[in-house]
Amino acid sequence: MLVAGCSADAGAPAEAVPHIVVTTTILGDVVEQLVGEAADVEVVMPSNADPHDFAASAQQAASMREADALVVNGLGFEEGLLDTVDGAEDDGVRVITAADAIEPIALSEAGATPDDPHFFTDPARMRDAAELIAEQLVETIPSLDTAAMDVRVAAYLTALDALDAEVEGLLAGIPTQDRVLVTNHEVFGYFADRYHFDVLGVIVPGGSTLAEPSAADLAELARQIDEQGVPAIFAETSSRTRLADALAAEGTDVEVVALYSESLGEPGSPGDTYIGMLRTDAARIAVALT
Repeated sequence: MLVAGCSADAGAPAEAVPHIVVTTTILGDVVEQLVGEAADVEVVMPSNADPHDFAASAQQAASMREADALVVNGLGFEEGLLDTVDGAEDDGVRVITAADAIEPIALSEAGATPDDPHFFTDPARMRDAAELIAEQLVETIPSLDTAAMDVRVAAYLTALDALDAEVEGLLAGIPTQDRVLVTNHEVFGYFADRYHFDVLGVIVPGGSTLAEPSAADLAELARQIDEQGVPAIFAETSSRTRLADALAAEGTDVEVVALYSESLGEPGSPGDTYIGMLRTDAARIAVALT
């Protein structure tokens, strides 16, 4: 690990490596790609955690309040961490909100927030967020303002551009009339906007997994699925699939396909990095809809 700000005097103590805390696994991977070993990056949520109901431990809350910088998704995404993030900001911690880089789209279903926080399902918007995060980290932690950091940031932004093109290529074989998504909850709005899909419906209303659908809503969605011959329902690896399974059981030949959406997968899985997550999702959607 690189140590920032080493003194030319061998007897002088080295400055501590900056400590950056990140709320979600997705942003944690992005920040790690940007800073490399120039900072210690702590990710609060574990793999496959549901960010809508995750609460920090006392130790994690203390770490957030003592960080050199705290990187969050924003737009109400980390519902269970909002008070902790506010407390850290009150203590003087610089809070970097990734969603500040994008123009949010509205949730189509009523929810706790009118804006959709799931911008990261679009790699082009994530590129904007990564650029903002890098700029604000350098502002906040001067020791990160190095040529090596510039190289890492440029390389990662290029990789996100390549991911966008790769995802488009993976989805190219899906006919326009088949670009229809039914998801466990409203998480792929930005993906749909970027790659020209229609979101037919969601099982859990709003942008959070904490809401519950009504029987009437489920019945209407089941009717639409049957009427349009939708072949698959996409459920998040980080959320319960009980409702998706129940709805699929009412239809005919409707497959429930697991996608990485709000959390990276376990280490060693195809979704253990942000780029791997989006690539895998696109490939699974392409297989299910063609």
